[in-house]
Amino acid sequence: MGQVRAAIESVIEGKRSSVDMALTVLLAEGHLLVEDVPGVGKTMLAKALGRSIAGSVRRIQFTPDLLPSDITGVSIFNQETREFEFKPGGIFANIVVGDEINRASPKTQSALLESMEERQVSVDGTTYLLEAPFMVVATQNPIEMEGTYPLPEAQRDRFMARIEMGYPTPSAELDMLESHGTADPLNDLSPVTDAATLRGLIDAVKTIYVSPAVKHYLVQVVNATRNSRDLRLGASPRATLQLLRASRAYAALAGRDYVSPDDVAALGVSVLAHRVLLSTEAQLARRTVTDIIAAAVSSVRLPDRPGPAARAGATGRV
Repeated sequence: MGQVRAAIESVIEGKRSSVDMALTVLLAEGHLLVEDVPGVGKTMLAKALGRSIAGSVRRIQFTPDLLPSDITGVSIFNQETREFEFKPGGIFANIVVGDEINRASPKTQSALLESMEERQVSVDGTTYLLEAPFMVVATQNPIEMEGTYPLPEAQRDRFMARIEMGYPTPSAELDMLESHGTADPLNDLSPVTDAATLRGLIDAVKTIYVSPAVKHYLVQVVNATRNSRDLRLGASPRATLQLLRASRAYAALAGRDYVSPDDVAALGVSVLAHRVLLSTEAQLARRTVTDIIAAAVSSVRLPDRPGPAARAGATGRV
């Protein structure tokens, strides 16, 4: 995955942590939500990820008049054959870029639920499987901006991780002027891997070893969000599973065949923060969900870190 990282960073300067999180979610078979103000590279990151993989990539621009059938597809009656034919929607791709997802109506947003969780689409009583690998990279503007519809809790919970791009450093912004000032670097981005290779890497990530102590620590971290007085809704059991999968992918990107407690702690905010709801007291105190999740993670004692010999038979670097 080092080649994929390098390809994306040729377009996105100075955002190594965001790029690594996108790759982590991809290897963990999850979906990524990128939330930030306009113009900081949200869509560029999603496009660069899609173009670096020789698979099918589709972009869906979410607008208030977008229909659910535009996403899932629709059955159209063929006058010649006298039969209904299914026309696939934008969701049928390996990488689906959902741009400004919170500008669509809640009804359209919910059209993604089945495909993101079950990796299939049901139209007119027929179920169509989505080809692996399948990943939704959705971008959204802050909900305080005009013309946005907040994502419901059920849909936010479908995303494995949420990241914020943030403003670039002055040096990275200077480099951006050089690389983006005269041409679009996406035009020069060529695929560095294919879907078949990626499926093999995803299967390899599933073999990463997680010790019982690390699993216990992971469950304690998730439970800390449920017991926090600053949260009226803690992380779901789905969050526990996705934190485990993300930790395996994170360890694989680091070249290890075992998960360390530090992997879980490093992913806590990105995987859990978008799934919880602040209490009224926390909102009045102007506490941020990021700080609360970070405090919940740090409140759990780290178990002993396993060494390189924690599991025989290293799988090697992904």
